[in-house]
Amino acid sequence: MPGPLTTPPPGPGSRPRRRVAVAGVALSDCGRVDGPTPYALHAQAARRALADSGLDRSVIDGFASAGLGTLAPVEVAEYLGLRPTWVDSTSVGGSTWEVMAAHAADAIAAGHANAVLLVYGSTARADIKARRRTSNLSFGARGPLQFEVPYGHTLISKYAMAARRHMHEYGTTLEQLASVAVQARANAAGNPDAMFRDPITVEDVLSGEMIADPFTKLHCCIRSDGGCAVLLVAEDHVPDTAKAPVWVLGTGTSVSHTTMSEWEDFTVSPAAVSGRLAFARAGLRPADVDLAQIYDAFTYMTLVTLEDLGFCAKGEGGPFVEKGRLLRDGELPVNTDGGGLSACHPGMRGLFLLVEAVRQLRGEAGPDRQVVKRDGRLPEVALASGTGGWFCSSGTVILGRN
Repeated sequence: MPGPLTTPPPGPGSRPRRRVAVAGVALSDCGRVDGPTPYALHAQAARRALADSGLDRSVIDGFASAGLGTLAPVEVAEYLGLRPTWVDSTSVGGSTWEVMAAHAADAIAAGHANAVLLVYGSTARADIKARRRTSNLSFGARGPLQFEVPYGHTLISKYAMAARRHMHEYGTTLEQLASVAVQARANAAGNPDAMFRDPITVEDVLSGEMIADPFTKLHCCIRSDGGCAVLLVAEDHVPDTAKAPVWVLGTGTSVSHTTMSEWEDFTVSPAAVSGRLAFARAGLRPADVDLAQIYDAFTYMTLVTLEDLGFCAKGEGGPFVEKGRLLRDGELPVNTDGGGLSACHPGMRGLFLLVEAVRQLRGEAGPDRQVVKRDGRLPEVALASGTGGWFCSSGTVILGRN
């Protein structure tokens, strides 16, 4: 038997934490993609992200994936020919990818992995068109959900009810919510990969088909196909990358509830916690952010997340989103690719937020979409905030060029 320890084990601060950078990002084919399988979209996005990084696939020792296969990410890693020694399959809805990015960044910083590939792909639209699946009204009827689903409390109705509460408490108007969709579409106009690019008006949003009061069709995200990938690496690999790094400055995660009766305040999302943590860890404030990519399955999500991240005070989201503030050339450009409301939304959109944030910081968004600061310089700090379930979870990642 070994003898007693004579010296204490290394403490948590004994090893310097490495900086973490985004080395590669890419989209697969997106929008209307009828031929490839979801696995093929995963592979296409992964190959493109690796090419974007300029690194060899042999550097990848970490892998994160969710939403596909019985043993995700094992099946997807096998399909890609990877044998990772660090894996993550956390699945918390739309915020999955921000949460996974936080986990991966911590693992790389601590030396548990050197290069982690996050990848996603879905043929949600094509599957419905081909009748391989039907639309889902809820996430299931087991566990706590058994007390809500039998009464017709669908996924969208949860968001609609929360929006109505915000309108009741703070006087938020339908026109203010509609302006979120209008600005998202205006941003999409400059994105050649966006599924819908034709301009819309507030009246177009208000007069549309009612889906769940107060949401008409244009208040709701589109359904598309598509995939994307992000490669995170330790600072040791940065000298070998093809492009200047985008650094992970801070992350935060949070969960709130699953049963609506356990949600203390319908006007507060878990981004209020994840955002506060991310800003504190980055040593930054909302005023330091040049652009934001925010999960927008519904217009209300954008509005309330902006409040909870601290870009405006609670209850002031309605006036804040008016007057073009969210446009590419607005005070706070938001969802510069058009977001889930106009660009793409194949099921879980969180990873797309990170791709767009990185492209903007690199100056790669193109002449009709690129954000430029008032002094003509490229943006320096971007925020990506994902929301999962019906405001059940949140992940916030702050990225920077320095």
